Amino acid sequence: MNITDRQGEMLNRVVKSYINLAEPVSSEYLKKRYRLHFSTATIRSEMQRLTDNGYLYQPYISAGRVPTDKGYRFFVDTLKRPKVVVDENIAMEIKRMRQDAKDYLVFLKESSRLLSLFSSNLAISYIFGTGIFIKDGWKRVFNDPEFSDVEKVKDFLLMIDYFEENIDNFDFTCSSVQIYIGNEAPISKADDFSIVISKCSFFEGGDGFVAILGPKRMAYNKNVSLLDSIVEILNNNKL
Repeated sequence: MNITDRQGEMLNRVVKSYINLAEPVSSEYLKKRYRLHFSTATIRSEMQRLTDNGYLYQPYISAGRVPTDKGYRFFVDTLKRPKVVVDENIAMEIKRMRQDAKDYLVFLKESSRLLSLFSSNLAISYIFGTGIFIKDGWKRVFNDPEFSDVEKVKDFLLMIDYFEENIDNFDFTCSSVQIYIGNEAPISKADDFSIVISKCSFFEGGDGFVAILGPKRMAYNKNVSLLDSIVEILNNNKL
């Protein structure tokens, strides 16, 4: 079901706020944070419509709202994707990595480290055909409040296993960054997590991918821009 422009703007503000707060977002918070000119009653009414249409949900009575997968998808689909601007700090770091790397495994390891450092999520680098997945960022991603729940930790670890075992289920025919939210991912145990992934070239003849994995409450804007920048550098600076 289509939503109005105002509802769309409000939904995106809820998603942004939830990503930052990691707790349900109230109408009062939205009005104060974004200095909205309409009343909290109007905001609550619009949030209720978004809830009725499946974009938000209320975790418990009298709580604020949290995005659903449908809400996250709307947010991601309406992200402004400007022309890729290469981050000079990342470019310099990759140049150093290329000079210091003794072989492709070292370079993969450093790529994952760099991606995790800038995203604060789990990062994975992989070259097709090797069967070797290089992961970095366990401590960073497990700092997210979602992982205070032991079951979420178990599910995330299982999801990573399924990700590696079923990597062929992902579509690498597209050259742009792909975003899988919750059960959009073609693997099990992904309901509470998101995957941002892109095909790239690590060196001549060494095509593979880089990916960021974490809770659905990840910083999509930052992570997509980060992957765009890193892939652009890798694709144009082959070893």
